[in-house]
Amino acid sequence: MADLLNTDYQELTPPQIVEELDKYIIGQEAAKKAVAIALRNRFRRKKIPEDLRDEVAPKNIIMIGPTGVGKTEIARRLANLANAPFIKVEATKYTEVGYVGRDVESMIRDITAIAVNNEKNRCRKEVEKKAEELAEDQILDILVPRSAPMPPPPAGEVPSISVTSTMILPARENDIREERTREKMRKKLRSAELEEKMIEIELAQNMPNAIVEFFPVNSLEQMDMNLQNIMGGIMQGKKKNKKMSVTDARKYLIEQSAEKLIDMDKVVQKAISDVENMGIIFLDEIDKIASRESHGPDVSRQGVQRDLLPLVEGSSVSTRFGVVKTDHILFIAAGAFHETKPSDLIPELQGRFPIRVELKNLDQAELKKILTIPKNALTVQYTALLATEGITLVFTPDAIDEIASITNEVNHKTENIGARRLHTILEKILEDISYKAPDLPEKTIEITSNYVRERLKDIVENRDLSQYIL
Repeated sequence: MADLLNTDYQELTPPQIVEELDKYIIGQEAAKKAVAIALRNRFRRKKIPEDLRDEVAPKNIIMIGPTGVGKTEIARRLANLANAPFIKVEATKYTEVGYVGRDVESMIRDITAIAVNNEKNRCRKEVEKKAEELAEDQILDILVPRSAPMPPPPAGEVPSISVTSTMILPARENDIREERTREKMRKKLRSAELEEKMIEIELAQNMPNAIVEFFPVNSLEQMDMNLQNIMGGIMQGKKKNKKMSVTDARKYLIEQSAEKLIDMDKVVQKAISDVENMGIIFLDEIDKIASRESHGPDVSRQGVQRDLLPLVEGSSVSTRFGVVKTDHILFIAAGAFHETKPSDLIPELQGRFPIRVELKNLDQAELKKILTIPKNALTVQYTALLATEGITLVFTPDAIDEIASITNEVNHKTENIGARRLHTILEKILEDISYKAPDLPEKTIEITSNYVRERLKDIVENRDLSQYIL
C-alpha cells in the first residue's frame, strides 16, 4: 500500500490508521483501535448536519498501563497523522487555582500558541519565494542605490519643450545603465559571489517574542501577556543600522519580508479553528491526581480535577490570540494506576472519559520487534549515528535476541520501565564503540550475542548494580 502519510487523514479508515501506527508502535492493538475510531469520528462529525455537529462531543480516552509501553507514542503519532495541534502535559504540574503553580487553562493557551506557530510556518512556506525576491531587491537597493527621481516643476510653472527633452533623455539613459548594473549584481548575488560582502541594513528593534512567566496564576499570566503587547508597541518603530554579511542580511530580510506578507489575522483565525476542532491534548500522569482522600496535598489534587472538568466538558478560555472553545478538543489521559484506579477520579471527570483501554506489559517477543520493525527502531538510529563516523554497525539476529532477553529479565527483576530499558541497555553495549568511533581502524563492527553478554554480564548478575546502571 502507498505511504498513508501522503493521504489526507480524512480519507483514512480506522484499519488504515492502525496500519500507520503499526509502523512505529508494536502491540497494544486495543489502544490503537480506540484512537483510530476517535480520529475517524472527527471526520464523520464534519459530514453531519450543522445543527447536530456541535452536539457531538469527542469520546475522550483513558489509557491505563505502565511506563514504556507506548501510551505517549500512540497519541503523538496520531496527532502527526492527523496534522493536528498536539501538546503533552503532565497532570502533576498543575495546581488548583489559589495554590502556587500553573492553572489548568494554561494548557489551552500553550496548545493555541503551538497551533499559531505551526500555521505561521505553513504560511511562511507559501510566501517564501516571494519573500526571497523582495529580500534580493532590498539587497540590490543597498548595493546599487537607485538615482533620485527627477523633481516635478514648481506649482503653476510649465517647463518648455526644449528643457523637458534635454532632461528626459539623459535620465532615461541613466535608468538603462542602472538597470544593467543591477542585473549584473543580481547575477553575482545568485551565483553566491557576494556572500561575504559587508552591507549596512536597517534593523527593527522589536521586543523578544518570549517573556519568562514569573507568575503562573491565571490573572497574572494575563497581565504578563498585556505587558508584552504594550512594551512591544512601545519598541515598535525604533530602528538601528547594523553591518552584516550579505548571507546574514538575506536571512534577516527574508524573515522580515515573510512577516509582512503573512496575514496574521488569518493565521490566528485558522489556528484557533484547528485547536477547537482538531486539537489533541495528551494528559499524562493523571493517576497521580486521582484520590478520594480529602486531606493534605490531596485537597489540591481534587481541586485540579475540578478545574479540569470545565475544560473537558467544554468551556471558553481566554488566550493572547483570542477566546478558544474546548468543546471539541480530544483529551487522551494516561496513567499507570499502580496505587489508584480510574474510579478514584471524581465521578464527573470519569464520565467525560468514556473510553478506557488497558496497555499490556511488553514481553520478550515484542521487545525484539521494537528493536527491528519500527521505521525509527533503535538499531536503525544507532547504525545511522555511527555511520556518520564511517562505521558500519551490524546487529546479528542472535544479538537482537540476547538484547531482548536481557531487557525482559532486568524489567522483571527491577522496576519495569518497558521499552525505555532498551535505550539504557543499548547505550551500555555501544558505550566503548561510540567513545572510540572517530579513531577506530576497523570500519565494520558486528554486534553478536557473545559481545552483548560480555558487555552486560556483570551488571545483569549483580542485581543491586543493575538497579543503578540499567
